[in-house]
Amino acid sequence: MLPKFSYVRPNTLENSISQLQAEGAALHAGGTDLLGCLREKIIHSEILVSISGLNELSGIRETAGGELRIGALTTITEIGESQLIKEKYPGLALAAAEVASPQLRNQGTIGGNLCQKPRCWYYRGEFDCLRKGGDKCFALNGENQFHAIFGHDFICAITHPSDTAPILVALDAEVLVTGPQGERTIVVADLHVLPADNVQAETVLDRGEIITHIRIPPPPRGLYTSYRKIRARQSWDFALAGAALALTMEGGRVSRAAVVLSGAAPIPWRSREAEQALTGKPLSGETIAAAAQAAVADAKPLRANDYKIAMFRGMLEEELHKARTAA
Repeated sequence: MLPKFSYVRPNTLENSISQLQAEGAALHAGGTDLLGCLREKIIHSEILVSISGLNELSGIRETAGGELRIGALTTITEIGESQLIKEKYPGLALAAAEVASPQLRNQGTIGGNLCQKPRCWYYRGEFDCLRKGGDKCFALNGENQFHAIFGHDFICAITHPSDTAPILVALDAEVLVTGPQGERTIVVADLHVLPADNVQAETVLDRGEIITHIRIPPPPRGLYTSYRKIRARQSWDFALAGAALALTMEGGRVSRAAVVLSGAAPIPWRSREAEQALTGKPLSGETIAAAAQAAVADAKPLRANDYKIAMFRGMLEEELHKARTAA
């Protein structure tokens, strides 16, 4: 059952930020994750501040300089179906199409997808876990078959649930943020927080701050992007293993590589090791095998999720071979 709360719908961004300063206020956009968090007592809020009526935070447009600007209230469906995104950044369109179910994609927003809460069954269940202020992560020695193999530092083993965040990291995207202290820009790669830095936070956003837009730089010549997601249920589920690729090809070689994993860590997990194995080399079978192996070399699996190592390695080999064929 949902708790009682007040609902306000400001008509300006400034008023929204002001309303969020109230004790117990929470931001409402699409609401697909928020309402579940309220019901599960993950978020305790007495006031929901809805920004759903701020039309200036919606839409997709290309600037004169070739940059793509996406409003934070743009729905996942709009992103997945955008012809402009399909042409310039097909990996982002693929990632959007893999999010949840059609109903949730119609309602959910890109800003919300970046900021959603983790889906660990201990965190979402009736367990006083470390992320909720308790004294332990139950997943470390419990049912952890879907949990992290990177970045947990044996502190908290959630996996970041977003499908769009990994490809946005790979594309060097930024989020534009407005809050009580004014405006700032955050690289998406720096938006999310590891448990070792703050086990009770998912993002670096301060109280009252709102993501207003996502900004993606113009694609370089020879850019190849993709997103692949493996899940237990094809119809609707979060990633067991996923990978976003952004490879810039030049003269038959990879001049720049970005490899970002989903379903792997508490944040979108950038594999610098795989990128190093690819950069400056042709996409030969030998290079592909070396990059896939490098991506999982430092994995720290838990009791029941070491299968993910082979899953990530095999998936990356398949995706890099696809990139080789397309190059």
